Amino acid sequence: MSLRMILRILGLLLMMFSLTMVPPILISLLFADGMWEAFSIALGITVGTGAVMYLPNRHARKELRTRDGFLIAALFWSVLGLFGSLPLMLTGATALSPTDAVFESFSGLTTTGATVITGIDMLPKAVLYYRQQLQWLGGMGIVVLAVAILPTLGVGGMALYRTEIPGPLKDSKLTPRITETAKALWYIYATLTITCMLAYMAAGMDWFDALGHSFSTVAIGGFSTHDASIGYFDSALIEMICAGFLLISAFSFSLHFVAWRERSVMHYFQDPEARFLMIFLAILTLITTVSLWLTSDYETAEGLRHAFFEVVSVATTSGFSVADFSTWPGALPFLLFMAAFVGGCSGSTGGGMKVIRIILIIKQGMREIMRLIHPSAVITVKVGKVSVPEGIAQAVWGFFSAYVMLFFLMLVGVMATGVDQVTAWSTVGSAINNLGPALGEASAHYGDLPSLAKWILVMAMLLGRLEIFTVMVLFTPAFWRK
Repeated sequence: MSLRMILRILGLLLMMFSLTMVPPILISLLFADGMWEAFSIALGITVGTGAVMYLPNRHARKELRTRDGFLIAALFWSVLGLFGSLPLMLTGATALSPTDAVFESFSGLTTTGATVITGIDMLPKAVLYYRQQLQWLGGMGIVVLAVAILPTLGVGGMALYRTEIPGPLKDSKLTPRITETAKALWYIYATLTITCMLAYMAAGMDWFDALGHSFSTVAIGGFSTHDASIGYFDSALIEMICAGFLLISAFSFSLHFVAWRERSVMHYFQDPEARFLMIFLAILTLITTVSLWLTSDYETAEGLRHAFFEVVSVATTSGFSVADFSTWPGALPFLLFMAAFVGGCSGSTGGGMKVIRIILIIKQGMREIMRLIHPSAVITVKVGKVSVPEGIAQAVWGFFSAYVMLFFLMLVGVMATGVDQVTAWSTVGSAINNLGPALGEASAHYGDLPSLAKWILVMAMLLGRLEIFTVMVLFTPAFWRK
């Protein structure tokens, strides 16, 4: 492991990230909100730090190994979250404390969507835009974008790619070359974003709201330019557009690549993971709709409309809202919140444990039941027509065990700061699943939580975004041995 090589890459990536502060500067000048100076200072600090890290080590060239990729991915997301918070601390009257700024920055980059800010409607346009842009950049992962660029500068990318792509089947590639794979993913991502923005504008949004919401919709982030989220527009058409693009973004991007290449959509219905997600959402929507009709004042059409949107939004870990589902009757808030633990498909921008892992856990559970009946039988786990290697099946159980253990530890940690059990449980679950909305005292916003609780939740967001093992491996002695 070469320290100079790692500093070179981090410095280069930081200088690249500094360019993302140029659009907010332009937005500030366009709307004359006076925030261009704060973003200019943040840009200068970021590019300066990147240059200090890069220039002395610019000639350090070495092929990256998988172990290096783990360290760089974790360091890059951590460094990015910290430097991404700079503009939020420099915006004058609307400036956040260091803790709140870091929380908001990590929430954006990890596409969690939890916020400590109240009065979002009153924020300067540049700040509103910047929050949305953070989610868009984090959606597919700036690391994947860097993988498409860094090989031209002499840095290999497979190790980074394997640590960034979510889900248990990380070694599958869409194209023979990793650079082309990353570019294909971003072409699809950008196309979906532009299409979503145009659809929002056609439905009645102005260009600024349409751009901001297209960023957070395709990224499955949940940040909005309004306190009332999507409910601000009170438009069934906008809600359907949002839910549609959330569902598209919750599917694996490899399916979108196949759809583009083969000009067909049939494989969406043939893919076991996508099919499971569609059936799961349909059943959950039916349960929620019937429950609202029987236990609330919603009219038939309004109940179906709100049930469908909230189910898709929460289950895909977006967190947009048209109603406060935490106040819904009976077990509905808990049921919807638990759906976020499933999350999106592997290779999507969604959070959660990923649908493929849930499928494998269910199938392995069924296999163990069959083994009790037929002790001598050789039973393989299949997803569709494909037999799952035993190593992947074991890795899924390992992931689930680590997930539960870390969830418990962080839950105890947040409760130790004085937060009540419901709020602690829901905020940790929301953070580690990159969902955003929570129950209890954090149902409106996270601003009133203790500072230590916010730092624990930042760690939970990072663990969720990098899928736990990428971070946990750094804390093992074996990782640091030569």
